[in-house]
Amino acid sequence: MGPTASGKTGAAVELVQQLPLEIVSVDSALVYRDMDIGTAKPDADTLRRAPHHLIDLIDPTQAYSAARFRADALRAMGEITARGRVPLLVGGTMLYFKALWQGLSELPQADAALRAEIEEEANARGWPALHAELAKLDPHTAQRLKPADAQRIQRALEVVRLSGMPMSRVLAQNRGETLPYRVLPLALVPSNRAALHARIAERFAAMLEAGLVEELVELRKRYPLAPGLPSMRCVGYRQAWQYLEGEFDRDELLNRGIYATRQLAKRQLTWLRGMAVESFDCLAPDLAAQLGERVRRFLGEG
Repeated sequence: MGPTASGKTGAAVELVQQLPLEIVSVDSALVYRDMDIGTAKPDADTLRRAPHHLIDLIDPTQAYSAARFRADALRAMGEITARGRVPLLVGGTMLYFKALWQGLSELPQADAALRAEIEEEANARGWPALHAELAKLDPHTAQRLKPADAQRIQRALEVVRLSGMPMSRVLAQNRGETLPYRVLPLALVPSNRAALHARIAERFAAMLEAGLVEELVELRKRYPLAPGLPSMRCVGYRQAWQYLEGEFDRDELLNRGIYATRQLAKRQLTWLRGMAVESFDCLAPDLAAQLGERVRRFLGEG
Protein backbone atom coordinates (compact mmCIF):
# COMPACT_ATOMS: atom_id res chain seq x y z
CA MET A 1 0.00 0.00 0.00
CA GLY A 2 1.11 3.58 -0.44
CA PRO A 3 0.28 7.03 -1.78
CA THR A 4 -0.35 7.76 -5.42
CA ALA A 5 2.81 7.84 -7.58
CA SER A 6 4.81 5.82 -5.04
CA GLY A 7 5.50 3.05 -7.56
CA LYS A 8 3.18 0.38 -6.16
CA THR A 9 2.27 -1.18 -9.51
CA GLY A 10 5.87 -1.35 -10.75
CA ALA A 11 7.07 -2.96 -7.53
CA ALA A 12 4.17 -5.43 -7.53
CA VAL A 13 4.81 -6.47 -11.13
CA GLU A 14 8.46 -7.16 -10.27
CA LEU A 15 7.42 -9.27 -7.28
CA VAL A 16 5.04 -11.30 -9.43
CA GLN A 17 7.91 -12.14 -11.78
CA GLN A 18 9.92 -13.56 -8.88
CA LEU A 19 7.38 -15.22 -6.57
CA PRO A 20 4.11 -17.25 -6.75
CA LEU A 21 1.91 -14.18 -6.27
CA GLU A 22 -1.23 -12.83 -7.95
CA ILE A 23 -2.20 -9.17 -7.75
CA VAL A 24 -5.53 -8.05 -6.28
CA SER A 25 -6.16 -4.36 -6.96
CA VAL A 26 -7.16 -2.24 -3.97
CA ASP A 27 -8.13 0.88 -5.90
CA SER A 28 -11.55 2.52 -5.98
CA ALA A 29 -10.85 4.10 -9.39
CA LEU A 30 -9.52 1.03 -11.24
CA VAL A 31 -12.89 -0.70 -10.85
CA TYR A 32 -14.31 1.53 -13.62
CA ARG A 33 -14.30 0.35 -17.22
CA ASP A 34 -12.93 2.69 -19.90
CA MET A 35 -11.35 5.03 -17.32
CA ASP A 36 -7.76 4.16 -18.15
CA ILE A 37 -5.58 7.27 -18.46
CA GLY A 38 -6.75 9.21 -15.41
CA THR A 39 -6.61 6.15 -13.15
CA ALA A 40 -3.11 5.14 -14.31
CA LYS A 41 -4.56 1.71 -15.11
CA PRO A 42 -1.88 -0.84 -16.00
CA ASP A 43 -1.51 -1.16 -19.78
CA ALA A 44 -2.16 -4.35 -21.76
CA ASP A 45 1.48 -5.44 -21.71
CA THR A 46 1.67 -5.08 -17.91
CA LEU A 47 -1.57 -7.00 -17.47
CA ARG A 48 -0.26 -9.82 -19.64
CA ARG A 49 2.83 -10.12 -17.47
CA ALA A 50 0.99 -9.59 -14.20
CA PRO A 51 -2.80 -10.04 -14.37
CA HIS A 52 -4.77 -7.92 -11.90
CA HIS A 53 -7.97 -8.99 -10.15
CA LEU A 54 -10.72 -6.43 -9.40
CA ILE A 55 -10.19 -3.96 -12.23
CA ASP A 56 -12.74 -3.05 -14.94
CA LEU A 57 -15.67 -4.32 -12.86
CA ILE A 58 -18.35 -1.67 -13.41
CA ASP A 59 -19.40 1.16 -15.74
CA PRO A 60 -18.61 4.75 -14.75
CA THR A 61 -22.33 5.33 -14.11
CA GLN A 62 -22.35 2.74 -11.32
CA ALA A 63 -21.25 2.87 -7.69
CA TYR A 64 -18.89 0.59 -5.76
CA SER A 65 -18.48 0.25 -2.00
CA ALA A 66 -16.06 -0.93 0.64
CA ALA A 67 -18.48 -3.74 1.50
CA ARG A 68 -18.58 -4.95 -2.10
CA PHE A 69 -14.81 -4.65 -2.32
CA ARG A 70 -14.39 -6.83 0.77
CA ALA A 71 -16.65 -9.53 -0.68
CA ASP A 72 -14.96 -9.38 -4.10
CA ALA A 73 -11.46 -9.39 -2.60
CA LEU A 74 -12.15 -12.36 -0.31
CA ARG A 75 -13.56 -14.31 -3.26
CA ALA A 76 -10.50 -13.50 -5.41
CA MET A 77 -8.13 -14.36 -2.56
CA GLY A 78 -9.87 -17.69 -2.07
CA GLU A 79 -9.47 -18.54 -5.76
CA ILE A 80 -5.79 -17.53 -5.71
CA THR A 81 -4.95 -19.60 -2.65
CA ALA A 82 -6.85 -22.57 -4.10
CA ARG A 83 -4.35 -22.45 -6.98
CA GLY A 84 -1.50 -22.70 -4.47
CA ARG A 85 -0.51 -19.07 -4.93
CA VAL A 86 -0.46 -16.04 -2.62
CA PRO A 87 -2.65 -12.91 -2.98
CA LEU A 88 -0.69 -9.65 -3.28
CA LEU A 89 -3.02 -6.76 -2.49
CA VAL A 90 -1.87 -3.58 -4.21
CA GLY A 91 -3.34 -0.08 -4.12
CA GLY A 92 -3.92 3.19 -2.39
CA THR A 93 -7.57 3.08 -1.29
CA MET A 94 -6.91 2.85 2.42
CA LEU A 95 -10.58 2.52 3.35
CA TYR A 96 -10.69 -0.71 1.33
CA PHE A 97 -7.59 -2.05 3.07
CA LYS A 98 -9.14 -1.20 6.43
CA ALA A 99 -12.45 -2.87 5.50
CA LEU A 100 -10.66 -6.03 4.40
CA TRP A 101 -8.23 -6.15 7.30
CA GLN A 102 -10.50 -5.14 10.18
CA GLY A 103 -13.99 -5.92 8.89
CA LEU A 104 -16.91 -3.56 8.46
CA SER A 105 -18.96 -1.89 11.12
CA GLU A 106 -22.70 -2.49 11.14
CA LEU A 107 -24.30 0.75 9.98
CA PRO A 108 -28.07 0.92 9.58
CA GLN A 109 -29.41 0.62 6.05
CA ALA A 110 -30.34 3.82 4.24
CA ASP A 111 -33.90 5.00 4.87
CA ALA A 112 -35.37 6.83 1.87
CA ALA A 113 -38.10 8.59 3.87
CA LEU A 114 -35.68 9.83 6.52
CA ARG A 115 -33.22 11.00 3.85
CA ALA A 116 -35.99 12.98 2.17
CA GLU A 117 -36.90 14.52 5.54
CA ILE A 118 -33.28 15.58 6.15
CA GLU A 119 -33.10 16.95 2.60
CA GLU A 120 -36.18 19.08 3.26
CA GLU A 121 -34.63 20.41 6.47
CA ALA A 122 -31.48 21.31 4.55
CA ASN A 123 -33.49 23.14 1.90
CA ALA A 124 -35.20 25.14 4.62
CA ARG A 125 -32.28 25.77 6.99
CA GLY A 126 -29.13 25.11 4.94
CA TRP A 127 -26.49 22.40 5.34
CA PRO A 128 -24.33 24.49 7.72
CA ALA A 129 -27.25 24.53 10.16
CA LEU A 130 -27.54 20.76 9.95
CA HIS A 131 -23.78 20.49 10.42
CA ALA A 132 -24.17 22.51 13.62
CA GLU A 133 -26.89 20.11 14.76
CA LEU A 134 -24.62 17.16 13.99
CA ALA A 135 -21.86 18.80 16.04
CA LYS A 136 -24.11 18.51 19.12
CA LEU A 137 -25.15 14.91 18.39
CA ASP A 138 -21.86 13.54 17.09
CA PRO A 139 -19.02 16.04 17.57
CA HIS A 140 -16.33 13.55 16.48
CA THR A 141 -17.91 13.02 13.05
CA ALA A 142 -18.88 16.67 12.61
CA GLN A 143 -15.30 17.75 13.30
CA ARG A 144 -14.02 15.93 10.20
CA LEU A 145 -16.81 17.16 7.90
CA LYS A 146 -17.07 20.51 6.17
CA PRO A 147 -20.32 22.44 6.80
CA ALA A 148 -21.20 22.13 3.10
CA ASP A 149 -20.50 18.38 2.81
CA ALA A 150 -24.15 17.57 2.21
CA GLN A 151 -23.84 13.86 1.43
CA ARG A 152 -21.84 12.95 4.54
CA ILE A 153 -23.77 15.24 6.89
CA GLN A 154 -27.00 13.66 5.66
CA ARG A 155 -25.68 10.14 6.24
CA ALA A 156 -24.31 10.96 9.70
CA LEU A 157 -27.62 12.47 10.80
CA GLU A 158 -29.48 9.52 9.31
CA VAL A 159 -27.36 7.09 11.35
CA VAL A 160 -27.91 9.04 14.57
CA ARG A 161 -31.66 9.15 14.06
CA LEU A 162 -31.93 5.49 13.06
CA SER A 163 -29.60 3.99 15.65
CA GLY A 164 -29.84 6.48 18.48
CA MET A 165 -26.02 6.55 18.56
CA PRO A 166 -23.38 8.77 16.95
CA MET A 167 -21.91 7.33 13.76
CA SER A 168 -18.46 7.46 15.36
CA ARG A 169 -19.63 5.09 18.11
CA VAL A 170 -21.40 2.76 15.66
CA LEU A 171 -18.26 2.57 13.54
CA ALA A 172 -16.19 1.76 16.62
CA GLN A 173 -18.34 -1.31 17.27
CA ASN A 174 -16.61 -3.56 14.79
CA ARG A 175 -18.27 -6.73 13.63
CA GLY A 176 -15.19 -8.63 14.64
CA GLU A 177 -14.79 -10.23 11.22
CA THR A 178 -11.16 -11.24 11.10
CA LEU A 179 -9.28 -11.82 7.87
CA PRO A 180 -8.66 -15.59 7.54
CA TYR A 181 -5.07 -15.09 6.34
CA ARG A 182 -1.69 -14.23 7.76
CA VAL A 183 -1.00 -10.68 6.66
CA LEU A 184 2.23 -8.87 5.82
CA PRO A 185 1.35 -5.15 5.54
CA LEU A 186 3.97 -3.26 3.53
CA ALA A 187 3.83 0.50 2.91
CA LEU A 188 5.74 2.46 0.28
CA VAL A 189 6.41 5.92 1.70
CA PRO A 190 8.73 8.66 0.43
CA SER A 191 11.83 9.64 2.39
CA ASN A 192 11.55 12.98 0.59
CA ARG A 193 8.05 14.44 0.19
CA ALA A 194 9.29 16.93 -2.45
CA ALA A 195 10.48 14.04 -4.61
CA LEU A 196 7.02 12.45 -4.45
CA HIS A 197 5.47 15.80 -5.39
CA ALA A 198 7.78 15.98 -8.41
CA ARG A 199 6.64 12.50 -9.45
CA ILE A 200 3.01 13.56 -9.07
CA ALA A 201 3.51 16.64 -11.23
CA GLU A 202 5.31 14.66 -13.91
CA ARG A 203 2.65 11.95 -13.93
CA PHE A 204 -0.32 14.30 -14.18
CA ALA A 205 1.35 16.22 -17.01
CA ALA A 206 1.92 12.86 -18.75
CA MET A 207 -1.77 11.98 -18.30
CA LEU A 208 -2.79 15.20 -20.02
CA GLU A 209 -0.31 14.53 -22.80
CA ALA A 210 -1.67 10.99 -23.15
CA GLY A 211 -5.20 12.31 -23.65
CA LEU A 212 -7.00 12.51 -20.29
CA VAL A 213 -9.32 15.26 -21.52
CA GLU A 214 -10.03 13.42 -24.76
CA GLU A 215 -10.75 10.24 -22.77
CA LEU A 216 -13.33 12.13 -20.72
CA VAL A 217 -14.91 13.54 -23.89
CA GLU A 218 -15.39 9.98 -25.16
CA LEU A 219 -16.70 8.80 -21.79
CA ARG A 220 -19.32 11.56 -21.81
CA LYS A 221 -20.42 10.43 -25.28
CA ARG A 222 -20.62 6.77 -24.28
CA TYR A 223 -22.23 7.03 -20.84
CA PRO A 224 -24.88 9.32 -19.27
CA LEU A 225 -22.41 10.88 -16.85
CA ALA A 226 -22.88 13.67 -14.32
CA PRO A 227 -20.24 15.51 -12.28
CA GLY A 228 -21.67 14.19 -9.00
CA LEU A 229 -21.11 10.52 -9.84
CA PRO A 230 -18.40 8.77 -7.76
CA SER A 231 -16.45 8.01 -10.94
CA MET A 232 -16.38 11.65 -11.96
CA ARG A 233 -15.27 12.74 -8.50
CA CYS A 234 -12.01 10.82 -8.99
CA VAL A 235 -8.94 13.05 -8.98
CA GLY A 236 -8.14 14.13 -12.53
CA TYR A 237 -11.58 13.48 -13.95
CA ARG A 238 -13.19 16.08 -11.71
CA GLN A 239 -10.72 18.73 -12.86
CA ALA A 240 -10.97 17.65 -16.51
CA TRP A 241 -14.78 17.92 -16.28
CA GLN A 242 -14.49 21.47 -14.95
CA TYR A 243 -12.07 22.31 -17.78
CA LEU A 244 -14.52 20.99 -20.38
CA GLU A 245 -17.25 23.13 -18.80
CA GLY A 246 -15.08 26.19 -19.37
CA GLU A 247 -14.36 26.92 -15.71
CA PHE A 248 -10.62 27.41 -16.36
CA ASP A 249 -7.95 27.02 -19.03
CA ARG A 250 -5.49 24.21 -19.77
CA ASP A 251 -2.72 25.64 -17.58
CA GLU A 252 -5.09 25.85 -14.64
CA LEU A 253 -6.22 22.27 -15.32
CA LEU A 254 -2.62 21.16 -14.93
CA ASN A 255 -2.18 23.15 -11.72
CA ARG A 256 -5.44 21.96 -10.17
CA GLY A 257 -4.85 18.34 -11.15
CA ILE A 258 -1.40 18.35 -9.55
CA TYR A 259 -2.70 20.05 -6.40
CA ALA A 260 -5.62 17.60 -6.05
CA THR A 261 -3.28 14.63 -6.51
CA ARG A 262 -0.91 16.00 -3.87
CA GLN A 263 -3.83 16.35 -1.46
CA LEU A 264 -4.84 12.76 -2.19
CA ALA A 265 -1.28 11.58 -1.44
CA LYS A 266 -1.33 13.56 1.81
CA ARG A 267 -4.56 11.85 2.91
CA GLN A 268 -3.16 8.44 2.01
CA LEU A 269 -0.02 9.05 4.05
CA THR A 270 -2.15 10.17 6.99
CA TRP A 271 -4.06 6.87 6.82
CA LEU A 272 -0.79 4.93 6.73
CA ARG A 273 0.54 6.66 9.83
CA GLY A 274 -2.40 5.22 11.74
CA MET A 275 -1.90 1.66 10.49
CA ALA A 276 0.49 -1.02 11.74
CA VAL A 277 2.67 -1.44 8.66
CA GLU A 278 6.30 -2.02 7.70
CA SER A 279 7.50 0.99 5.72
CA PHE A 280 9.89 1.03 2.77
CA ASP A 281 11.28 4.10 1.04
CA CYS A 282 9.49 4.26 -2.31
CA LEU A 283 12.40 6.33 -3.68
CA ALA A 284 15.04 3.67 -2.92
CA PRO A 285 16.76 2.41 -6.10
CA ASP A 286 16.71 -1.16 -4.74
CA LEU A 287 13.08 -1.04 -3.57
CA ALA A 288 12.02 -4.16 -5.50
CA ALA A 289 14.93 -6.14 -4.08
CA GLN A 290 14.09 -5.05 -0.53
CA LEU A 291 10.45 -6.00 -0.94
CA GLY A 292 11.32 -9.32 -2.56
CA GLU A 293 13.62 -10.27 0.30
CA ARG A 294 10.97 -9.37 2.90
CA VAL A 295 8.21 -11.28 1.12
CA ARG A 296 10.43 -14.34 0.73
CA ARG A 297 11.08 -14.33 4.47
CA PHE A 298 7.35 -14.01 5.14
CA LEU A 299 6.51 -16.92 2.85
CA GLY A 300 9.28 -18.97 4.45
CA GLU A 301 7.85 -18.29 7.89
CA GLY A 302 4.60 -19.96 6.85
